[in-house]
Amino acid sequence: MFRIAILLSGCGNMDGAEIHESVAAAIAIDQKGWNIVYTAPDVPQKRTVSYMSGKNIAPRNALEESARIARGSVNALAEELLDSIDAIVIPGGMGAALTLCDFALREESCQVHPEVEAFIKSAHRRGIPIGAMCIAPALVARCIPGVAVTTGTDHGTAEKIRKMGCEHFDCSPEESYTDNKNRVVTTPAYMTADGPAQVLKGAESMINALEKLISL
Repeated sequence: MFRIAILLSGCGNMDGAEIHESVAAAIAIDQKGWNIVYTAPDVPQKRTVSYMSGKNIAPRNALEESARIARGSVNALAEELLDSIDAIVIPGGMGAALTLCDFALREESCQVHPEVEAFIKSAHRRGIPIGAMCIAPALVARCIPGVAVTTGTDHGTAEKIRKMGCEHFDCSPEESYTDNKNRVVTTPAYMTADGPAQVLKGAESMINALEKLISL
């Protein structure tokens, strides 16, 4: 039975991990009968907002907020986790583009949080497959030189990813794109999806592709 790490960044699309995408990934993994290990960096969120007003509120901790999605069972991000998992999935949401990295602020010049960068680069060196959803492929692009990803048909984001020296391919939200060489699978999710049904289909496509990579 495979163990898949879901790397979260808080709880909610405006400042953390996108909830529909996180749950869609969890459902797609659970349908396989695999185990899920939730993880998040134990750091303050770069932004925390009121989902009623959209205004900034007092900062919250990314790990503590991620526990809401994980139903309380979440591990602080650490490279040692890689010893016991078969793949990584990273949902999107502004937390992926603000807390895990700062793509939302610095675009192609973005930097990745050191703990997150070490985790992803170590996984890549070990050959552990990585799945990323929505805007999270930009995070993966910063960590893995030359990787090929998709964020759907958002050509503005695609051009920024190309400026990082990576490749971008168009893809429908119900599908995923696989870079077999780098063992990375990406799906557009809410970059272009109309609703959670499309996000779930894309997540299922991503997990099916990850299964093939794990089994190689």
